[in-house]
Amino acid sequence: MSGDSPQPEAVDASGFKISIAAARFNERYVGALLSGVLGGLEAAGVRRRNITVVRVPGSNELPLAAALLAGRRRPDAVIALGVIIRGGTIHYELIAHAATQGLMDVSLSSRVPVINGIIVAENAAQARARCSGRIDRGSEFAVAAVSMAALRRGLST
Repeated sequence: MSGDSPQPEAVDASGFKISIAAARFNERYVGALLSGVLGGLEAAGVRRRNITVVRVPGSNELPLAAALLAGRRRPDAVIALGVIIRGGTIHYELIAHAATQGLMDVSLSSRVPVINGIIVAENAAQARARCSGRIDRGSEFAVAAVSMAALRRGLST
């Protein structure tokens, strides 16, 4: 991932409803991402009562959770959080690809922005840096969700 993240837009997100699906696999890292997302949403003005968080076993289950949230909760955006770390086989690549494609499919079919907050790392040090270190991907995912929610609302009216 690039280190040159876009600057947040000035958006009044106080009326936005955001749903989050977070994997339990690699909990320490996903928990740090979730904290960053919640802090970023709060900083953007999203009210805590307008945030729904559900937990799923792993990143492979995120697309279905995103689809259920998009269909049932009618959020302005969905954020899917997971961490996949390379192991001794290509399994991590298969899960990362399938989850990414699944999240894109949900976004396009539901017309609800789905933010792919899945970190794919070569090792634990990379995961730690992106989830709880100097690279605050969680708040970046929150900014992306608010930005896309505003775009959706603006183009829907």
